[in-house]
Amino acid sequence: MWQDKKVSVIFPTYNEKDSIRESIEDFFSSGYVDEIIVVNNNAAPGTDEEVQQTKARLVYETRQGYGHALWKGLEEATGELLILAEPDGTFSGRDVIKLLAFSDDMPVVFGTRTAREFVWEGANMGIFLKWGNYAVGKLMEFLFNTTFLSDVGCTMRLLHRSVYEAIRPQFTVGGSHFGPQIMLLVILNKFPFVEIPVNYRKRVGESSVTGSKVKAFVLGCRMILMILAYRLGSWAGALPKNRIGIE
Repeated sequence: MWQDKKVSVIFPTYNEKDSIRESIEDFFSSGYVDEIIVVNNNAAPGTDEEVQQTKARLVYETRQGYGHALWKGLEEATGELLILAEPDGTFSGRDVIKLLAFSDDMPVVFGTRTAREFVWEGANMGIFLKWGNYAVGKLMEFLFNTTFLSDVGCTMRLLHRSVYEAIRPQFTVGGSHFGPQIMLLVILNKFPFVEIPVNYRKRVGESSVTGSKVKAFVLGCRMILMILAYRLGSWAGALPKNRIGIE
């Protein structure tokens, strides 16, 4: 609980069998997490057995894709404060407190992995990924004249339930570029937000996307195209700028 609000964490899992149990225990150890929803998205054999040794709740999503897994986790979560993260060992349960502290003043808190002092030795945040995320974040910041953004690919973030309920009908992306879509929908619906640095550690195992520079490059291009499409669409009146009536 945080300020009498129930806190839910959503973990999508595909290839995190060797790290998921420790990640669950790490986030619960923060002392503020009430529930962890693990979404098995056609995960590696043995993942369920690891999760079942913890207090986390296991649910299933048969549609492949990072976005579809997070859709399912958000649907299943019952908390008023919703935290997205990944159970691959890269994120720290200690940072839950940071997100919650900022949630008192902001309905949306985005994490960034681009602050050098918070990137651990061995973390997959080399020059290509760091500056790629930074550049795409700056593109979004510039085109939408919004507050500081430096990392569009960081899963770790917090949404108040009211924000989630408002933007949920606008979800369309089931793949790996769902994270930037959340950011775009938050901006277009005029929700205040802040970006804060979070710890980024060495991953256990290899990522199915950022483990390959080619796949990461393709993903970055898809993100850029989506950002441009949303900007042009909003100018043309084809996308809701203020669908929920928040000024």
